[in-house]
Order: sequence, then structure tokens, then C-alpha cells
Amino acid sequence: MKLPSAAAATSLVCLIVAPVVAQTTPPAAPANPTGTVPVPATKRVTCLATTQNLKGQDKRDQMQLCMAQARLDCLKQAIDQKVVGEARKSSIKTCVGGDGTDQQ
Repeated sequence: MKLPSAAAATSLVCLIVAPVVAQTTPPAAPANPTGTVPVPATKRVTCLATTQNLKGQDKRDQMQLCMAQARLDCLKQAIDQKVVGEARKSSIKTCVGGDGTDQQ
């Protein structure tokens, strides 16, 4: 007769433990499954996006204006951060998102 009471006790424990185990959250999956770190869009990418609907000379003109404004914004940021010399040049290039030689 001990066997049925042991089985009943085991069943009771399983009934208590099962919901607790089911409620535990699994380890969080990474938000980015590819393992790459998302990089914020550079000003260059923003300029390309804003001029994508334009064609020909209008597109080139707007791209040049946008990139000039982007360089100016990045220069102001470097000045505010008191970056000088080659570090400033590198900072501006990184901020803008390229060296600007491959403009359309």
C-alpha cells in the first residue's frame, strides 16, 4: 500500500513544480541573431536616403548641399569636443561617413 501513496505524493509534487518550471523565462535570445553590432546611420547615408527620389543634376546638387551641411555639423561637433589635428580630421571623416571623394 505504500506504492500508491508514494505515487500520489510524486504526482502532487509534479503538479506543484510543473507550473513553476513552465513560468520560468528561457534565456533571452539576442536581439540581433547575426552577431553583428548595429551601426548608427552616418550623415552620408542620411543624405543618400533624402536624395534617392531625385534624378540627374537635382540629385547631385542636393547631395552636395547635404554633404556640405553634414561636414559643417561634424566640424562643429569636433570643435565643441575640442578635437584638434589629425584626430579632428579622422573624427569628421567618421562622423560624415566617408571621405566624400565618391560623391555622385
